[in-house]
Amino acid sequence: MSDHNSNDVLRRDPRAEWIARNRLHPLHGTVASSETAEVRGPSGLLRKNPHKVGFIGPNGIKRIDRLKGNAAATGKGRRSGAAKDVQLPLHKVENPDFYIVVVPDMVGGRLTAHDKDVIGQAHKLISGVEGNGAVLAVCFGQSKEEHFDTAGVDRLLLLDDESYEGYCPEQRLEALVQVESAYKPQFWLFPDSVNGGSDLGSRLAARLGERPAVQVWQADNQTVICRGAGGTMDITRNTPRLLMLAEECADPVDETRHEVLPVELDAVPVVIAQLKDQGQVAVDPNAISLAEAEFILSAGNGIHNWDQFHSAASVLGATEGASRVAVDDGFMPRFRQVGATGTWVTARVYLAVGISGAIQHMQGIGQCDKVIAINTDAGCDMVKRAALSVIGDSEAILGELIKLAEDFRAQQSAGGDRDAA
Repeated sequence: MSDHNSNDVLRRDPRAEWIARNRLHPLHGTVASSETAEVRGPSGLLRKNPHKVGFIGPNGIKRIDRLKGNAAATGKGRRSGAAKDVQLPLHKVENPDFYIVVVPDMVGGRLTAHDKDVIGQAHKLISGVEGNGAVLAVCFGQSKEEHFDTAGVDRLLLLDDESYEGYCPEQRLEALVQVESAYKPQFWLFPDSVNGGSDLGSRLAARLGERPAVQVWQADNQTVICRGAGGTMDITRNTPRLLMLAEECADPVDETRHEVLPVELDAVPVVIAQLKDQGQVAVDPNAISLAEAEFILSAGNGIHNWDQFHSAASVLGATEGASRVAVDDGFMPRFRQVGATGTWVTARVYLAVGISGAIQHMQGIGQCDKVIAINTDAGCDMVKRAALSVIGDSEAILGELIKLAEDFRAQQSAGGDRDAA
């Protein structure tokens, strides 16, 4: 993965790192299985390979190959010889001496990968401070997250009433000021993102009179290293109380469960009662470029009813995408092509219908958060990549999906009419 020149200066091998990250590359198995293999993320952080058989996690728990080397067994249920699930150790913090407060973005009501990196950084800071510290997560709005425990949250303050829904930075700021008064946290951590973390962190810094550190990609209790000048230089400074962290600032918490004890906050008065968020402005999903779309419905060679596909995209509110085969056959325009030879996408949800998963296409969706596959081939690469797969005829599945979406919207409309009455 790396070598030394005549002056013993450590040299990285970007191509080998790329092969190790690319599961579909023909040399992936050789490179990823190397005992000395190292993969670094875009921030330079050393990444581990938790999927490697025999990998030992930080708590001494060994990764087990539940499929006995047979990936095709995924569609056949648990084999009789498969290992039992391992119960993760519970990390308890009783009577904390201090708190580190994390304010995650919670996009869509769930922790993002960026949020989990920030929580991992919080535990890294706790390990450098004497005493019994706890991570307090302050979340706004409705939460759909079910895994705060494995993400590393010790205490959870969930503010989910109507005054915190939508865009209301002033109201959220008042709640954070009250948290500051009640818990006197050692550090405040925010994701430095366009999803609200950088804005809310800047507002709190101004209110508390703190000089924050932004675009932090490495931090300990003494110094932080920040990206500056558009990411072309590093800036080192003493660690302040308030940090806004870049992606991959630290490894997320792994192989421990945390208590997630709920905490409460005294009622926060409404700051500006006259303001009310009316929701996002309706935008045609197909007017959004593929590179910026958050929800993409993508068609491949398995689509035969194109009118139904367009209807499904309209009902679901998804931006349309396509594989190279569908574009070459003339069913979709060239600017809708997803992949290394088309557009690289970073959608939160990528729904692939009838796409087997050529290597160029898989490269193009590498940064998508959640991939859902609809396919008749249970062994195709897209199904292996997907977080959720549905095996069956695409026309029948899309038809049922359209019906469910229409029924859901009808129920929402009926509920809104009753509330208005």
